[in-house]
Amino acid sequence: MERTGPIRPVLAALTATLLALPGVAALSSAARAADADLAKNGGFEAGLDGWACSSGTTVNSPVHSGSSALQATPAGSDYAQCAQTVTVRPDAQYTLSGYVRGAYVYLGTSGTGTTDVSTWTQSAPDWQRLTTTFRTGPSTTKVTIYTHGWYGTGAYGADDVSLTGPGVEVGQPPATPAGLKAGTITSSSVTLSWTAVTGATGYALYRDGVKVQTASGTSATVSGLAPSTAYGFQVAAVNEAGESARSGPLNVTTTAGSSPDLPAHALVGYLHASFANGAGYTRLADVPDSWDVIDLAFGEPTSVTSGDIRFTRCPVTECPNVESDADFKAAIRAKQAAGKKVLISIGGQNGQVQLTTTAARDAFVSSVSSIIDTYGLDGLDIDFEGHSLLLNADDTDFRNPKTPVIVNLISALKTLKAKYGARFVLTMAPETFFVQMGYQYYGTGKWGGQDPRCGAYLPVIHALRDDLTLLHVQDYNSGPIMGLDHQYHSMGGADFHIAMTDMLLTGFPVAGDPENVFPPLRPDQVAIGMPASVNAGNGYISPTEVTKTLDCLTKRTNCGSYPTHGTWPTLRGLMTWSVNWDRYSGGEFRKTFDGYFG
Repeated sequence: MERTGPIRPVLAALTATLLALPGVAALSSAARAADADLAKNGGFEAGLDGWACSSGTTVNSPVHSGSSALQATPAGSDYAQCAQTVTVRPDAQYTLSGYVRGAYVYLGTSGTGTTDVSTWTQSAPDWQRLTTTFRTGPSTTKVTIYTHGWYGTGAYGADDVSLTGPGVEVGQPPATPAGLKAGTITSSSVTLSWTAVTGATGYALYRDGVKVQTASGTSATVSGLAPSTAYGFQVAAVNEAGESARSGPLNVTTTAGSSPDLPAHALVGYLHASFANGAGYTRLADVPDSWDVIDLAFGEPTSVTSGDIRFTRCPVTECPNVESDADFKAAIRAKQAAGKKVLISIGGQNGQVQLTTTAARDAFVSSVSSIIDTYGLDGLDIDFEGHSLLLNADDTDFRNPKTPVIVNLISALKTLKAKYGARFVLTMAPETFFVQMGYQYYGTGKWGGQDPRCGAYLPVIHALRDDLTLLHVQDYNSGPIMGLDHQYHSMGGADFHIAMTDMLLTGFPVAGDPENVFPPLRPDQVAIGMPASVNAGNGYISPTEVTKTLDCLTKRTNCGSYPTHGTWPTLRGLMTWSVNWDRYSGGEFRKTFDGYFG
């Protein structure tokens, strides 16, 4: 019998009564919001947009749906994690799911405020759905979702990652910032400030229409600029709803500056001045004119933590042809008269220096000054290796370092630069592990367990970028390093040098964090470090490969598989270990340089 007629009016009346009760309408709204997918670009259709990946790329096959999917390969100590931070509601239930394939693939969350969860599969030869649920804590507003593989396994794939649960009302983007003005202006940087905007969670800075960095407060310094160059700056306010309109442009021209008088393209070489090895001792007066910067190797500390640096010339018993102190000083003056720069290099393989205290810092400044003054040198090269530089576990921002050995070194170098003036030559020769490795890892990492030396030179380089004459990273004795193309690059050819140098000239997110970008250096601040011969160190490349490297970076021709992000005809030049080894091998390295740059 038909009984629905009488019941429908009763149900309608009951529903109306319930919706009139306090809180019921809100529950209904929340239920509708629970259907929202909060993950951004979960299908990877927009490449890696929204994801911070230690390695990986998007591929068109295999995919679970759509046209793209993530593919990433764990390597070494990297398990190829991709993560994104999502805004959520406190005390709410969420479901994380996604499709994966490969061996040992994980899908999980962190920062939930309750119990972080993950799920995984040991083997998925084809697409397999993983899913897990969690509840946010009473004050949790953001969680991180991630997927990764595992050490020593092959490539994995991920696609259609979703986080479903109550959405968050994001409101409207903030108002446009006002009051943009310039503070300190140097030859390579501009300090900007603006008025705070209500409701803004951060700010985006634009240079000539291109976003160059973000800021959490109302001021920032934009570095990596060229001397005597006009730039247009704008700022926009940012919140969860998006980005405001940009402010009107502020036009600023950098100063001309006063820098050491180096040739447009310079050749830098280390001279074994305090020891002899298989290459033999070379008198300073016998160093060919090709060398524009000569680094005297090495000044070393009396103890690791003393900061007291001593430069002891090679004894006659070890170097029978060593010149006298008087002849050595005369050779320095003759090189300087010919336009060359002679520096003292501190550190080296055996000279570990840790400025753990302010007393060590002050001893470093005093003792290095004494060496410079005694020999009338043009400046200082920092060649800290081994365990000289490392980051404490809570030191996670290269822009604001806290570790004493980092902070004290920065302070010491700034003091020396201020003491000797603008023509003081300051160079650095870090290993790739301390610089480019910072693209993947920084210090011990968010979850600990990483080498605290990873990327440890970055805060020093960044703090001194306006004082730094040259950075010549040692592109030798290096393991494989991931480039900006998310591929690992190994020594032995032009490709390695191109990828490593491109990172310095393009800038890169530190530890894959797009909000923590190491800005590019000026090309005139960069030289490429290479071994002079097969005897000098691992990573030697032939003159043909040296030429390919320079062609690609300065002309964007003769490039290999690595896609560079620019062309830099003002790249400063090359550095080598060493003058002695080049002489031993018949001058091949300097002849290649001279032949290329004329």
